[in-house]
Amino acid sequence: MGENIRIHRSSKLYGRTSVGEGTVIMENVTLGYPEHRVLMEIIKQGIEIEDHDHPGTTIGRDSFIRAGTTIFSNVKTGNGFKTGHNAMIRENTSIGNSVLVGTNVIIDGNVKIGNNVSIQGNVYIPTHVTIEDNVFVGPCAALANDKYPVRGEYIADGPTLRKGASIGANATLVPGVEIGEGSMVAAGALVTKDVPPWKLAIGCPAKITELPEKLRQLNKL
Repeated sequence: MGENIRIHRSSKLYGRTSVGEGTVIMENVTLGYPEHRVLMEIIKQGIEIEDHDHPGTTIGRDSFIRAGTTIFSNVKTGNGFKTGHNAMIRENTSIGNSVLVGTNVIIDGNVKIGNNVSIQGNVYIPTHVTIEDNVFVGPCAALANDKYPVRGEYIADGPTLRKGASIGANATLVPGVEIGEGSMVAAGALVTKDVPPWKLAIGCPAKITELPEKLRQLNKL
């Protein structure tokens, strides 16, 4: 553990969790919670989670984790990481520096997130999603990774959000789409095909149009 750490007494740290210096962890936060397979092993052994040795969470320095957040094992964040309240980040997720994960966000595991990313409240991110640097994801956006839910073989294929892309509030991205560098997805859009770099996707289903000249710059996050 680093120095100058503040961890509220109601919070729980499991496994080999480490917290970087200058980090604040507020009430009822859970770090290093075991993934389902490991949890079933713990139950089978009849031991407490606190007594089991498993990979924990790695939190970078100068981070701030708000109340009610749960971060599973095998999650690593960079420095300056911040959450809203009641965020959930599942196993095998990597997060870069200066990333915000907002209130009630769900990241369902096996996700890669770059640096300087802002994910606003109530966003859902499924498994097998890649989010590159300087991406903004607006409130209540939903990403999907299963083309035909419960109607055939499950092959996870989440969207890819390239550097500097912006996703508007309540937008929906279907499995496998790529949102190109610097492109924008308008609020409420349903994106069913790739969006080329520096273009605008708008409507339901979304149509690809030119991005206004004044918006042809990377996000200032």
